[in-house]
Amino acid sequence: MTTSITQNKTSRALKRLASALFWLAVWYFAALVVGQELIIPTPFSVLKTLAFLSSEKLFWQAAGLSLLRIFTGWAAGVLLGVLLAVLTVRFELMDSLFSPIIRIVRATPVASFIILALLWINHSAVPAFMATLMVVPIVWGSIRTAIEETDKDLLEMAAAYRFGKLKTMRLVYIPSALPAFASACNTSIGLAWKSGIAAEVLCLPRLSVGTYLYYSKIYLETPALFSWTIAVILLSFFLEKTFAFLLRKRGREYDKL
Repeated sequence: MTTSITQNKTSRALKRLASALFWLAVWYFAALVVGQELIIPTPFSVLKTLAFLSSEKLFWQAAGLSLLRIFTGWAAGVLLGVLLAVLTVRFELMDSLFSPIIRIVRATPVASFIILALLWINHSAVPAFMATLMVVPIVWGSIRTAIEETDKDLLEMAAAYRFGKLKTMRLVYIPSALPAFASACNTSIGLAWKSGIAAEVLCLPRLSVGTYLYYSKIYLETPALFSWTIAVILLSFFLEKTFAFLLRKRGREYDKL
């Protein structure tokens, strides 16, 4: 059994490596055909630029501050989304007030909110605000649906055994909603990162990944533009993997309660 699992993991890793090598080759030959680094730099040029950037202190300061801003906005969005889901399920008035607004937020383009936010709040707070705004509808919709679809038999059993509200929440509602919560968080963290970086490109806060992306484009530093784009992708993977690890750890702790 262990050997089979190891073989499957090795096979998946080899397939991913082969896919990566294929697209690197496509990129390399496309750069050769175009023959203009200003349009498509070679992978070697981009990797060299990325290595240089990553040796600079400003690179890590920008990456750290972008992560802090966007993760703060994401966490605020998760908390607000859960709170609104509970309130809109529990109180009809809250549902009438907030559900239409959340649906409007979900349907409005990100760029529109970024431009409006620049009129209302300090430009350095826009990335966190945008991350929050993009996360709330996803978490709200998932948690609301999970609460509404909680097994009625479990709720009847909780009532029969005279569980209090807190005990019913801990033993029935939370376990029922955890899969939906995990899925919503996993989906929203990537969206929060992308919308936060887009906001940084437009509002240009000091020391941010989005700001350096913008300057790379303005000064026609295409290898640097590609390098910062790769940094954005790698940081997104870091956020998602870190969250997945913390969620698994928290899930194991919850199971022990």
